[in-house]
Amino acid sequence: MIAETICSAVSAAGLGIAAITAYRRRFLTATRIAAYSLIPIGLVLTGAVAWAVDTAFSPTAWIGFGLLGGSWLLFMTTRAVERRSGIAGRKDRKAAKAAQRDAVAPAASAPSLGGSARPAARPAPRPKASGSGAGDDFSDIEAILKKHGI
Repeated sequence: MIAETICSAVSAAGLGIAAITAYRRRFLTATRIAAYSLIPIGLVLTGAVAWAVDTAFSPTAWIGFGLLGGSWLLFMTTRAVERRSGIAGRKDRKAAKAAQRDAVAPAASAPSLGGSARPAARPAPRPKASGSGAGDDFSDIEAILKKHGI
């Protein structure tokens, strides 16, 4: 009985705050406050509050919650032991090693920054010889590809 009274008072207070907020012309906020304040009275009218109060003061319900918590604790303990001992992950590690061996360029994903994190300064462009053809262009491309291991 007292839980229903408290929920009704909370709903009434929330609707009062919503009315004041609407008076200040904040209608969206007032609507949201009204929606939140109607939840406790809705729970009272559906009987959910009476069920929750009966459950909260029932020793058998608390024993049931304790058993559920113990079950959850056992599940989490077995998962932690599996992770530490590697029982579940052996197949995954073997598959990862095989995939690494089969990779075309396993180090291609690593950045090639060299000694520092700053990009190196660009070299000065070389003047083109008048008689050079497309061979110089391809040699530059080949040098770049060799540098990246392709």
